[in-house]
Amino acid sequence: MLLAVCLLSEGQKLYLHWSHKIGIVVSLTFSIVATAVLSDLWSKELTTLLLSFQVTAPFLHVGGVFLLTALSWPVALHFFRMTSRVRGGLILGFYLSFLSVLYLVPLGLYSPCIKEVRTLGPPPALIGHRGAPMLAPENTLMSFEKAVETGSEGLETDVTISVDGVPFLMHDQTLRRTTNVQHIFPNRTNTAASLFSWSELQSLNAGAWFLSSDPFSTAGSLSAEERLRAAQQPVCSLQAFLQLAAQTEQLVIFDLYRPPRGHPFRDTWIHRTLEVIHESSINSSQVLWLPSDLRSLVHLSDPSLQQTSGSRLPPEDLQRNNILRLNLHYSDMSTQSPSAYSASNVSTNLYVVTQPWLFSLAWCSGVQSVTTNNPQLLSSITAPLFLMSPEEYNLMWILTDLLSLLLIILFFIFHWWRERGLAFCSGTKVSLDNGTYSKFKAEMSDIWSVSSINSQAERTSNLATVMQH
Repeated sequence: MLLAVCLLSEGQKLYLHWSHKIGIVVSLTFSIVATAVLSDLWSKELTTLLLSFQVTAPFLHVGGVFLLTALSWPVALHFFRMTSRVRGGLILGFYLSFLSVLYLVPLGLYSPCIKEVRTLGPPPALIGHRGAPMLAPENTLMSFEKAVETGSEGLETDVTISVDGVPFLMHDQTLRRTTNVQHIFPNRTNTAASLFSWSELQSLNAGAWFLSSDPFSTAGSLSAEERLRAAQQPVCSLQAFLQLAAQTEQLVIFDLYRPPRGHPFRDTWIHRTLEVIHESSINSSQVLWLPSDLRSLVHLSDPSLQQTSGSRLPPEDLQRNNILRLNLHYSDMSTQSPSAYSASNVSTNLYVVTQPWLFSLAWCSGVQSVTTNNPQLLSSITAPLFLMSPEEYNLMWILTDLLSLLLIILFFIFHWWRERGLAFCSGTKVSLDNGTYSKFKAEMSDIWSVSSINSQAERTSNLATVMQH
């Protein structure tokens, strides 16, 4: 394909074998089908892709300008070789129009990371998503301790209530993925986690799976002592989790799952969770209360809890419901929203932010905190990636456009000079079929013809000599 583009850019015809034609059709068909399938499977990732443009847009603009600059080479070649001036003028006009638009794109371009350093706020606080799941089994005490060690200021988890009323930490509806339930209770592998008693849960291992499945390919970085400790982690109770948060002065936020029908605590699951919070030594102000059920009653029973919403509502509605924080997926937040909520004294937390570029975007946008799987990496970032002042970006934009314009003018002058010289030497205008490749083909044909004539003459001479003898 690359060779074909190069030949076409020089005005050559392509003499493709039938196998080349089939190969190109198969490749294009496969690419189209694969793109369609991946677009459906990774629809959420497309939102991430659009978000990435906000931080990479200035550099993508530079890349686009140089790509269009390179395209001026074949455009100039065909323009000067075309016999139809109308057609050549249309192609040149379309190219120059598109180029002008690209040159002026920065006038309407917005990137939150184009700002003065003095206007940049503090970095978002880090909240460990189920602890530090890259360094220890998720939702275990070891994982939360690792999150604290790596600089997290908050801990996030998921709470389920056992059949005998003990809130414990478990993200999945069943115990199959993160425990050895299939070995201890083989007939209850698919049973809901909330239908186990606390004594049954305590008999399970909640850490060995991390070493065997290695979900983030990071288990190999653990020391022998850490691997041994990880392999012995039990299921963690909400009480133990809150005690650790109280000792380390961490904020906590959790999803609270309502037990299924027939569960003894089906209708009192919120009351039971509040009891455990009040029984622990944690300060209520450290708890970001996320469950939306019975929110008004929860606020009346404990006004110190920081009411947190998982829905993006107007600031007026949030204030009316005593909500102090928002907990949103990063794809649901526009870059202008954090400042608007901050003006109403509402903080914003985004989840799950793991990549440095996404953390940088949240930082530049004024987000107060992020939930992350990777606190050990994000805590080491001292400044947002791609951060530049408006003056620096304007200089980069102007220099890029000027250099591009200079190269395009040189390309057009070169092709005008070359085509004029070729036309003068041949006495006629060189057409698209008279390029180097075609000339080479014609010269080879002439050489082959002369060689054939010489060979035939030599054979005739030899035959005459034989006849004389």
